[in-house]
Amino acid sequence: MSKLAAQAISTRRLDVLPLRVDYAEEMAAVLSDPALYTFIGGTPDTPQALHSRYQRLTAGSPDPAVSWLNWVIRLRDESCLTGTVQATVSPSGHGLIAEIAWVVGSPWQGRGIATEAARGLVDWLSRQPVHAVIAHIHPGHRASASVATATGLTPTTEWHEGEIRWHRSIRR
Repeated sequence: MSKLAAQAISTRRLDVLPLRVDYAEEMAAVLSDPALYTFIGGTPDTPQALHSRYQRLTAGSPDPAVSWLNWVIRLRDESCLTGTVQATVSPSGHGLIAEIAWVVGSPWQGRGIATEAARGLVDWLSRQPVHAVIAHIHPGHRASASVATATGLTPTTEWHEGEIRWHRSIRR
């Protein structure tokens, strides 16, 4: 099985664009609010650190069985980047599984951008040879739980590093 590659995804208001290293400077500003890291840990990256991270991400996983798929979210009307979505696709006992995540910069939160981008991502993944989508969400992060619910994921009883595993099967 060859690796998957991120492709552009269009939704009603958004262009979800495959990650490029030259997005690092704009994205460092988008992701600069320390409040974004309350549930996921860490601190905002400098533009230089994000540039290095994006170089690693766009180079792809060193594991030939794993695909690192990363996108930035562009709000068409405002012509600006607002966040990211990502999927790590890897083999499981039942076929490929995609672990997804999203983050939207503080100035754009509460406008349905994460939900719209995550739905676009899951719709795209459902057209790939992926049999399930999972996300790990902190139990106190109600906004992310709302995004997961709107994207068709449901919480499981499984925990991973202090977060609840959410799951959605892809029906063929």
